[in-house]
Amino acid sequence: MKLLIDTDPGVDDALAILMAHAHADVVAMTIAAGNVGLRHTVANALKLVEVLDVDTPVHPGCEQPLVLPAADAAFVHGADGFGDTGYDAPQRLASGEHAALAILRLSHEHAGELTLIALGPLTNLALALRLDPTLPGRIKRLLIMGGAVNGRGNTHRVPAEFNIGFDPEAAHVVFSGWPMVELIDWEATMRHGLDYAELEHWLSADTAEAGFYAAISRRTRTWALEHGRKRLLSADALAMAVALDPGIVSEAEERHVGIELAGSLTRGATVVDWDDRMGRPANARIILAVDQARFESLVRSGLDRTTRK
Repeated sequence: MKLLIDTDPGVDDALAILMAHAHADVVAMTIAAGNVGLRHTVANALKLVEVLDVDTPVHPGCEQPLVLPAADAAFVHGADGFGDTGYDAPQRLASGEHAALAILRLSHEHAGELTLIALGPLTNLALALRLDPTLPGRIKRLLIMGGAVNGRGNTHRVPAEFNIGFDPEAAHVVFSGWPMVELIDWEATMRHGLDYAELEHWLSADTAEAGFYAAISRRTRTWALEHGRKRLLSADALAMAVALDPGIVSEAEERHVGIELAGSLTRGATVVDWDDRMGRPANARIILAVDQARFESLVRSGLDRTTRK
């Protein structure tokens, strides 16, 4: 599988990126601001490339949402996005090509072969789509981690999920301009958490990946326990599992999804036409459930190379 990852590396993005490099040919990572500012998300992507000892190109993208500023998620991920671990600065260098331009170039170089997975705000992808509306015709699959399809989000605007809520205009551009996406939302994430004890066992593996992830995720795991979460939720890992193993999906529905832009309480909400009242064609395959055991196996393999098949 040829995989292009558009991401804003915080802690859960990091786990997804480790999983991706264990099972796919990652042609590049394009980076946006989101979990933290662009300076940190680019540095975090470069650090992961270094830890993995791979040559995956890292393309910096948009420093802010398309229209309005938005708050980051440093309170969960740490000010640097990686748990404020104080890791040594990466020696790898980022590309000079903007993320949106890299997306377009790679879509031509790998036309019809590329799986594109968006793990952060959709700013880079929206910009690429505005530059070239024919982009969807060259992408094999587009997977988006985002949204809350029944209005149970994870931001101060109750119905909104972070990635969509950070840049609703970008999400509107993508959902309006892409014929069909695969959507892995926050509510699916809540149904497919990871057992803390099992995760601790996986993190004890004698690998660079497990050791690094154990360090950067410590703050997030502590935060989740203190906030009463019974299992660790890793939205990006779940989305990556669906990208890597499409057969993992056990329940999905195709529906039309729109993005709310104006509501004072609902800006950034993903509005799903569950009953086909608007008569618009479906533009999203909404992933409702996956095989939990297969999901966990993919997570573990990203941390412990001895478990990879």
